Amino acid sequence: MISVAEALARCLALVAPLGSEIVPLAAAAGRVMVGSVTATRPQPPFAASAMDGYAIVEADHLTGRSLTVLGEAAAGHGWTGTVTPGTAARIFTGAPLPAGAERVILQEDVTRTGVQITLGNRLEPGTNIRPAGADFPAGFTLPGPRRLSPSDLALLASMNVGQVTVSRRPDVAIIATGDELVMPGEDLGADQIVASNCFALKAMIEAAGGTARLLPIAPDRVEALRATLDLAAGADLIVTIGGASVGDHDLVGQVAADMGLDRAFYKIAMRPGKPLMAGRLGASLFLGLPGNPVSAVVCGHLFLLPMIRALLGLRDVAPIMRQVRLGADLPPNGPRAHYLRGLCEAGPDGDMVRAFDRQDSSLLTVLTQANCLVLSPPDDPGRRAGDMVTILPL
Repeated sequence: MISVAEALARCLALVAPLGSEIVPLAAAAGRVMVGSVTATRPQPPFAASAMDGYAIVEADHLTGRSLTVLGEAAAGHGWTGTVTPGTAARIFTGAPLPAGAERVILQEDVTRTGVQITLGNRLEPGTNIRPAGADFPAGFTLPGPRRLSPSDLALLASMNVGQVTVSRRPDVAIIATGDELVMPGEDLGADQIVASNCFALKAMIEAAGGTARLLPIAPDRVEALRATLDLAAGADLIVTIGGASVGDHDLVGQVAADMGLDRAFYKIAMRPGKPLMAGRLGASLFLGLPGNPVSAVVCGHLFLLPMIRALLGLRDVAPIMRQVRLGADLPPNGPRAHYLRGLCEAGPDGDMVRAFDRQDSSLLTVLTQANCLVLSPPDDPGRRAGDMVTILPL
């Protein structure tokens, strides 16, 4: 068995970033922008008013000064005149600053009669002007690759970018295996259970930026599994669930090998999730996950999601771990890294994490309550409450 770190390295060594496509900015939310984008003009492109008020010259910024209003500037409709001593221009937020103007005095700070305004006694130090390029200059670059957030979309729009080059979404085929499985809502036999982990994995893949196809459940027969794997042909990544162990009915490794699987590894020193395999099957990446629900989801976070991120061309794709103080003792661990389901909560002295007492890899109720995985390293002697431990937020 190899370590989790070695398994992840071998998984990622299989991956090459996918190609790209151009999409409208309105369709780019959550997509991975593959290259950098450069602004061709500053934002704002002109000095603009930050307030509704009156544009004046600095020398007229005096209590009691009376000025003649010569014109009006509104957003999208500038005034082409010039502000000179003794004059002012009515101006609204976002409007271009007229020539000659050096500050904007708030409309609340003046009294107006006809075309005359008189400044009050509240003289602010700020000019209430947004200089040209205050947000970004011409030549500003938004670097890629990056997953585009709502704020990124707003920034790109202000850069006058109407379409974006993004990574193609990875096409992932998911195959649950086993005679014991039926889909939710179907009639169950006395010896059957409902397939569940495929739905969690599908949601994880799609949240990470891929598209997921749930293929028919593959029964424990060579010809049936082969036929279902044939349906996955053309996928960027084929994910099988179950059937990867060494029992008489665990056929995934055997059938995939017969179909040409170039296996990178099999079995890792972790729990839950020891019977994991990865490799290449034809033009597709291949990841064989264990069948227990929690095992599949844990391995999904540790291996599947990093592979999706790598296919999208992102950097630093490995799971992001953090250090948190332990809120209750952890027992000693054996030779395999143990990823315990835990709950991390804010405490008076910072975040504290506790591992749940029940850690069976079939317990979806515990997984639903968990917001992190607590790592107990191989051969760890145990930890006391207050010790620092490594967690993976979920």
